[in-house]
Amino acid sequence: MAGDLKTEHISLDFLRVCEAAAIAAARTMGQGDRKHSDHVAVEAMRLTMDTVQMCGRIVIGEGERDEAPMLYIGEEVGAGARMSPEERDMLPHVDIAVDPLEGTNLCAVGANNAIAVLAAAEQGGLLNAPDIYMDKIVVGPSSRGVVDIDAPIKDNLKNIARRLGRDIEDLTVMALDRSRHKQLIADVRAAGARIRLIGDGDLSAGISAAVAGTNIHALVGIGGAPEGVLTAAAMKCLNGEIQARLVFDHERLGVDKSKVPPADEVLGRLRDMGISNPDKIYDTDDLAPGKKIIFAATGVTDGSLLRGVRFFGAGKRTHSLVMTTEARNIRFIDTVHVEGGPDTVIRF
Repeated sequence: MAGDLKTEHISLDFLRVCEAAAIAAARTMGQGDRKHSDHVAVEAMRLTMDTVQMCGRIVIGEGERDEAPMLYIGEEVGAGARMSPEERDMLPHVDIAVDPLEGTNLCAVGANNAIAVLAAAEQGGLLNAPDIYMDKIVVGPSSRGVVDIDAPIKDNLKNIARRLGRDIEDLTVMALDRSRHKQLIADVRAAGARIRLIGDGDLSAGISAAVAGTNIHALVGIGGAPEGVLTAAAMKCLNGEIQARLVFDHERLGVDKSKVPPADEVLGRLRDMGISNPDKIYDTDDLAPGKKIIFAATGVTDGSLLRGVRFFGAGKRTHSLVMTTEARNIRFIDTVHVEGGPDTVIRF
């Protein structure tokens, strides 16, 4: 029998995991090598994760085992991987979704909103989503229950505006700057709302849409499915909402057919992962059904919610977000990592 998952305790361990990945990635910021930035973040996250007293299993990671040497889907992580069966039974068994560097391009060019992120839950608490595309709409608590992913964007904007007690012209929507969103962008503008286009990082944008004071009222459009699950975990903690549907139609994606897997291959992968209805509309609880959700993220570069890693002579400083559904705590944690001796001067 697995040990109880005490989210308040282990969430601080996951904070350390995200901090390690963010610091490693931040050292490569602006060097123009996105693959290297991602590689060092993965290595740092994996190394730190093995110090956590748990039996962890990666359900969303860097890809299949043949493609990813570390943090691959199905990989066992945590201190329990090196223990006897009897010792493992005393530890919590945890499903984990990771993105060691969300916004690899952002980090490579020194742009805003790159983060290291992790979500965790009890076994079965996170959807094992394939690494394909996903259409999404994400809103905050005030607009929960009034949006419909199948409705025209104008209708959704009207409902959001009504809930917020403002005009559509006062809304700001975020979407990835992609050719596949040409019509969506035109429709948002025609409805009268403002739109902020981003190059990468729709997970950060989704979180921003659920937090009051960011002046972001919705995230819309097609991004990655793994990021959709991570967003759902955050929404469970923030009382926001995500609706989503998997997308593998190359025409809708606006990409060359040769650059995406054939539809029958994708459908086969979905069946293997237990997804029998590829057209299913997922809500927040479908994507993150767990009762004990943990979400942690650390800024790599400065963003709307989190500051990036700052280095100084005797250490570095990180800014992180840690949330749990059990305790209903949302913590913004500013950490100074001291590397010097007893005479080190700490800067705040």
